[in-house]
Amino acid sequence: MDRKALFDQAVAFITSVHQVTYEMTKDFALGDITPVQYGILEYIAVAQPVTLSQVSDCKHISMPNTSRELKKLTDRGLCEKFDAPDDKRKQYIRLSPDGQAFMNAAFGHMEGQFRMRLATATEEQLEQLSAAMGVLQASLFSEKS
Repeated sequence: MDRKALFDQAVAFITSVHQVTYEMTKDFALGDITPVQYGILEYIAVAQPVTLSQVSDCKHISMPNTSRELKKLTDRGLCEKFDAPDDKRKQYIRLSPDGQAFMNAAFGHMEGQFRMRLATATEEQLEQLSAAMGVLQASLFSEKS
C-alpha cells in the first residue's frame, strides 16, 4: 500500500467530513450562539465531561478565549462546571439540561440531513458504511497512547 496515497486520501476524506458537517448544520438556527460556541457545545456533547484544556486543544482556541466562551455559555445556562470527585482543584464541564436540549435539537436536525443523504442507500451499503466508520474510528480517529 502506498502510504503517501493513503495519507492524501485521508486528507481529502477529512476535508469532506468538514464540508458535510457544515452542510448538515448550516440551516440549524443557532439563535444567539456563535459558531465557535456551537462547536464547543458540540464537542462537550460528544465527549462530556471535559476539561477546559481539552476544549481548548480540540477546538484550537487559546485557553483565555476558551475560558471566556465557556463563561458565556455557562451564563446562558447551556453548560455547567463541577469539581472532579478525586481532585477538587480540577473542574469538569458538561452540558446543562438546557444545553442538552439545544444539542438534542441540533443533532436531530443533523440526523434529518443524514437520513436524506442516505435515503437511497441499500441495507448492504449501510452495513458497509457502518463497518467502514468502525474501522476509521478504531484506527484513525481514536487516541493512541
